[in-house]
Amino acid sequence: MTTEHPDDARPASETAPEPASRSTGGEPTLAEDLLLLLFQPGSGTIAGEGTLYYVLAGAVLADLGLGEHVQTSTGRTGSLLVGAVGDRPPADPLLRTSWEYVEGKPRGVQTVLAATGPSLRQPLLDRLVERGDLRRRTRKTLGLFTSSVLEEGDSGRRAQVLGEVRAVLVDRVEPSPRTAALAALLYGSGTMPQLDREIPWTSPVIARAEELTEGSWGAEAAAKAVTRTVTAVIVNSVVAAAAALPR
Repeated sequence: MTTEHPDDARPASETAPEPASRSTGGEPTLAEDLLLLLFQPGSGTIAGEGTLYYVLAGAVLADLGLGEHVQTSTGRTGSLLVGAVGDRPPADPLLRTSWEYVEGKPRGVQTVLAATGPSLRQPLLDRLVERGDLRRRTRKTLGLFTSSVLEEGDSGRRAQVLGEVRAVLVDRVEPSPRTAALAALLYGSGTMPQLDREIPWTSPVIARAEELTEGSWGAEAAAKAVTRTVTAVIVNSVVAAAAALPR
């Protein structure tokens, strides 16, 4: 677990603002695709709720790393700090919320995860519903109580992303940096045994996931050395932090 820099914590009253739910209409964020993979079509539930805020916040940080919106540094105690690249704010409002949290002063990864993660689930789900990747259905229990349930939508996005991640983990296809980060975060969430029917939970798959967690992302990522290093360091830190949480 990362040791926080003494100056890293904010006052209790200073918290990260609520992220915007509406996207800019572009490609889905890494966090959206991660949450979509964690959705279980058979039960309508989200796998890994206990560590969800950590891995979703980690996906946001990883996205910021891929877009060169953040940079990493080492604090006086050796802890990993994340800071905003001042002239590169992201256009996506959800990513920008996390970027603004580390703007002006680098923060420890765990501090960022704890501050920004808890408010991510709902706006990310709203985005998935807006895109048609998921849909909400209202049902009555015992004819009296109304509840909302999630179902897989008709966009085909989950199958597409799952296929890309499976190809990297099972067939050892060389990943794009984005898919490598997504696969590593999925592994770090601790939920892959629940996906066994879709991605077999075998020793070779575990070994491949460990490689990705450690930043072994292949030639495409190596061509973008700085981006890969920043993102891989963030992902590795997130996976380690999530592993230390009670499940």
